[in-house]
Amino acid sequence: MHPTAKSLVLDLLSSLRGQAMPVRALVAAGELFDLSAESIRVALVRLCDRGIIERNERGQYRLAPAAQPVQQHVAAWMRTAERLVPWRAGWIGVHTAGLERGDRSQVRRRERALQFLGFRALEPHLFVRPDNLKGGVDAVRTELLALGLDPSALVFGIDRFDSAVEERARALWDGQALSRAYRATRAALTRSAAGLARGPARAAMVESFVLGGQAIRQLALDPLLPEPIVPAGERAALVDAMRAYDRLGRACWRGFMTSHGAPHLQAPRTAVAASWPPRESAGAGL
Repeated sequence: MHPTAKSLVLDLLSSLRGQAMPVRALVAAGELFDLSAESIRVALVRLCDRGIIERNERGQYRLAPAAQPVQQHVAAWMRTAERLVPWRAGWIGVHTAGLERGDRSQVRRRERALQFLGFRALEPHLFVRPDNLKGGVDAVRTELLALGLDPSALVFGIDRFDSAVEERARALWDGQALSRAYRATRAALTRSAAGLARGPARAAMVESFVLGGQAIRQLALDPLLPEPIVPAGERAALVDAMRAYDRLGRACWRGFMTSHGAPHLQAPRTAVAASWPPRESAGAGL
């Protein structure tokens, strides 16, 4: 799936570690995906209006501070193993009853925060996930708030469920489907990596951006479940494959970024488009 003008802009700007990119470079990148200059400029205006990007004194664009929490979360795909601790069968709960329902923007932010941290609804207004993230309840609460969860939401630890509820909780995620998805994406990355150097440069740029972005989105939205719910080795193998693909993608885009006066610091593994809104894809490989 090719990016939209909005997701392309976000992905490109996310690769720059706070530095700015000229409009001409964004427009030229849009042409690779058959996006018109007008659509890129409209996306820039709308993202500025929403406070997600900003324009500097030279008329160039960069991510705004409002985008940083999401950017940091997506960037964490590179550090998946560091984010996890052994699971001791505890859970983390979030209770959302009584929170604002009329503000659709806030509801979307709340849903995005819970989705990013892998929570699922066990009961109406009660969302849970295994307590296997580093820092436990305190760290999860802090990240949820940064991602948009309402400050008045209750975030708490659960020592254990009874056996019936435990079974229902574990069944909230399809571990087999997750494992199949890890394997399928890893196989796609391996196939693509083998052919990137042999094809036309433009095709390699587009393919690495689109496929890498799909893999990043998958990792950014991964619930990071512990064993025995999901085999950890499958996820780790995908992360390793994406690291290698990330390096290839950067090589594909290096000449373009340099020739258009854009700083070329890293691939957009920090891409934020996966969450603005969550259903959009994030690009990769710059």
